[in-house]
Amino acid sequence: MLTNKEQQLISEIRRGNTRAFSNLVDSYKDLVFTLSIRMLGNREEAEEVSQDVFIKVYKSLSSFKGDSKLSTWMYRITYNTCLDRIKRMKKKRIHTDLEHIDQIAYADLDTALQKMMETERSEVIGQCLSQLSAEDAGVLTLFYLEEKNLQEMEKATNLPVNTLKVRLFRARKRLASVVEKNVNKEILQSNG
Repeated sequence: MLTNKEQQLISEIRRGNTRAFSNLVDSYKDLVFTLSIRMLGNREEAEEVSQDVFIKVYKSLSSFKGDSKLSTWMYRITYNTCLDRIKRMKKKRIHTDLEHIDQIAYADLDTALQKMMETERSEVIGQCLSQLSAEDAGVLTLFYLEEKNLQEMEKATNLPVNTLKVRLFRARKRLASVVEKNVNKEILQSNG
């Protein structure tokens, strides 16, 4: 299932080429961090988990058989590392607000307004996801934000497809409830 480029990259890393490993990190750092922050809800924790993931990847790359996509394997390691971190924390997740963009220069007012609406929508979705359990946020992130299909999610999470379908269904219902509460709260606040 690996592409020729991925096979070549893995071979180079196995031979000790640190530049090749640096290329792998560059290629997958956003994927790992996005899933980590969605599941953990805390930037610092997500950064630490991301580092842990790449250490695990480096150590276990020699045993990677290549029977799944490299990205699916990375998701599995990230997902499991996040779950391990949550278990170790044994306390309520810490919620974090997404960072706001301080200054953005736009040449066109329409583009600026559209960008503001997209940013606001992303923030609302991020805040709503942060109010869900790590498992719910994880499956929703994989399915909707990272656009993974159920078979890829099965490989990444080691959960059967039927279990994932049920989790997605329940997570969507919980997310809809959270979104509805947040929207109603905003409407009440803006109307005074």
